[in-house]
Amino acid sequence: MEDMSITPLGSGQEVGRSCHLLEFRGMTILLDCGIHPGYDGLNGLPFFDRVEPERVDVLLITHFHLDHAASLPYFTERTGFRGRIFMTHPTKAVIRLLLGDYLRLMTIKKGGSSGSGGGGDDKNDSDELYTEEDLIKCCDKIELIDYHQTISVGGLKFRALNAGHVLGAAMFLLEIGGRTLLYTGDYSMEDDRHLMAAEVPNVKPDVLMVESTYGVQIHASRAEREARFTGTVERVVTRGGKCLIPVFALGRAQELLLILDEHWQANPHLQSIPVWYASKMASRALRVYQTYANMMNARIRAQMDVSNPFSFRYIRNLKSIDVESFDDRGPSVVFASPGMLQSGVSRKLFDRWATDPKNGVLIAGYAVENTLAKEIMNQPKEVVTLEGRRQPLHCLVDYVSFSAHVDFMENRNFISRVDPKHIILVHGQKDEMGRLKSALMLHYRQLPENKRPTITMPPNLQEVKLKFARRRSAKVMGSLADREEEPKEGEQVRGILVTQNFSTRIVAPKDLSTYTQLRVGSVSSKLHVPFAAQVATLRLFLKEMFSGVTEVEEGGGVDGTSIITFGLHEDQVKVTTGKTRGVATVSWDASPAGDILADAVVALLMHAQSSVASIRLTSKPCGHRRKKAAADEEEPATKRQRESEALTVVESRLRLVHDTLLESYEDVEATYEANSASFEIQTDTGLETGIPADGGILVCTVKVDFGGEGAGDAKITVECEDAKLATNVKECIKNVLTAVAPIHL
Repeated sequence: MEDMSITPLGSGQEVGRSCHLLEFRGMTILLDCGIHPGYDGLNGLPFFDRVEPERVDVLLITHFHLDHAASLPYFTERTGFRGRIFMTHPTKAVIRLLLGDYLRLMTIKKGGSSGSGGGGDDKNDSDELYTEEDLIKCCDKIELIDYHQTISVGGLKFRALNAGHVLGAAMFLLEIGGRTLLYTGDYSMEDDRHLMAAEVPNVKPDVLMVESTYGVQIHASRAEREARFTGTVERVVTRGGKCLIPVFALGRAQELLLILDEHWQANPHLQSIPVWYASKMASRALRVYQTYANMMNARIRAQMDVSNPFSFRYIRNLKSIDVESFDDRGPSVVFASPGMLQSGVSRKLFDRWATDPKNGVLIAGYAVENTLAKEIMNQPKEVVTLEGRRQPLHCLVDYVSFSAHVDFMENRNFISRVDPKHIILVHGQKDEMGRLKSALMLHYRQLPENKRPTITMPPNLQEVKLKFARRRSAKVMGSLADREEEPKEGEQVRGILVTQNFSTRIVAPKDLSTYTQLRVGSVSSKLHVPFAAQVATLRLFLKEMFSGVTEVEEGGGVDGTSIITFGLHEDQVKVTTGKTRGVATVSWDASPAGDILADAVVALLMHAQSSVASIRLTSKPCGHRRKKAAADEEEPATKRQRESEALTVVESRLRLVHDTLLESYEDVEATYEANSASFEIQTDTGLETGIPADGGILVCTVKVDFGGEGAGDAKITVECEDAKLATNVKECIKNVLTAVAPIHL
């Protein structure tokens, strides 16, 4: 079993500073790298002390919102991180603008709060997250990924899917060692005026990390929310008030601008009231949206063919705004950043307008805990200004959710369609997350217990360990897989097993360079062995020892002899004689089998020159004259031995069987015929029948037939009244022939 470790470094039972550490099979991945909008400086960072930055292989950013991306320059430039960073094209384009604006706002805020006390500058410097130079260096390191593009880094494969949340927002589907994980980031299942809904992957992941921002809340219909939004704005301005809409410069702002511009076009009585989009990067932000219009929904793409839908008729950009000198006489609508009212233009305008009951503040997105936007939603009687003084809150405060996060029904339906084995809830307040977990457990209660997914909601720094069995499988590729019929179960496959980055393949040697970065190589070995015996002797020894020996004869040998090459094991090992006087050459391609066979052949060459049998086979008759009587008086045993030297291999084995039977039984008669022989064994005692009752003789008839030519497997038949004796005789002969048979290669 292997452990997959997932640790929230941020957004564990909270909303903000999304950052999750994933460790599995030697890979370390960081998912998102945001800050908490409710805290300043280092306090808003994820808990980076839990991770060793130099060990992080890949960092994936889902979208450009600050709570998912704002600590990226700190992590890449102020730590030992040396990994790779990936995000979509629009995300990178916007991050450069958004983080530059965030850095400017933090500098202004720090300058306003530092005062002139001694030591204040040192504290501010130590609390600085990163500089403009750090941001530029960070952006240079970012690599891009398109939707549905698959990228491999070591043993990790991942691809981006449309998340629908903001322009360029992505889910990431990761695969490591055969296990899959889907990280949704922030996602939306609703088509709005410019973005498509998130897509559902066509695979069922082992692990789903999903946002739980709205818990079990259910959004009102889109038409109802738009009517409430435009109605609230109209109510404030028609009574002569000023309506402040705090938004982030990019994201939901563009959606709200489209809605309000359309409402102004449909209501001529409002067209004299100015609508301002107060952002230093408003024009640049809209250019980004125009550039990536092809990634938006069909409605925007169709409008782009006629006119630019982001060229608003009734909304004017304020590239710079000095709140103190801003002419705010009369009714107006102002979109200003940041969306949480922490600082900047939106905070200054709020401080200026909050005391007038004719004015209104409309919160149109999710408000994070510990921010002013969240605080005023509870309708306090007083608020603290950016300068630190208290003032009454008399203006209207309303909340209409246009944040592109899924509600409970959308989230539950998505989870059901994805059908994961493990669910990890992130990016949600503890209470909302707990209610969502309870609702999901109730939803899955109808399933058998062994089919229910596990559901966890870890707080920050609490490690979740999921155990997985290692999958052992190999994919057959190339010419090995190119076959007409389906393979049968248990069928053997011969090839090279290649394992790389948790992926195992079996390929033929000739396909190795096609499907891997490997190349087939071989080591050819050659050994020269002194050899003074005759070729006939070597031939006999090789065929006695090995089966399937091939022989090729060609001219051009020394002293007019032929060059003879013997081949073993499909000619992987070759023995050549005749090229050099008194030398036999053994050549082979190095391999486990080839090395063993070559060693055996060398030993055989040496044995063929030194054994008694080889000397007899290679010696010539003596030229001395001998008396004829001496030959006639030769002992019978010696005579039979000389005769046996001229016998063929089959005949020698048949005679060996005869000699073996004679060692066990006193009376054995043999009859030889071509490649077979019959033996008649006579004995006075059987193994089952015992001594014959009439004192007679028990007869066993044995036939050994090699069939055709050559010393192949012999057919052994035994006929005898005593079955046990017949079995023993047959096993004895079989063992003898097995012992002397050539080795099958």
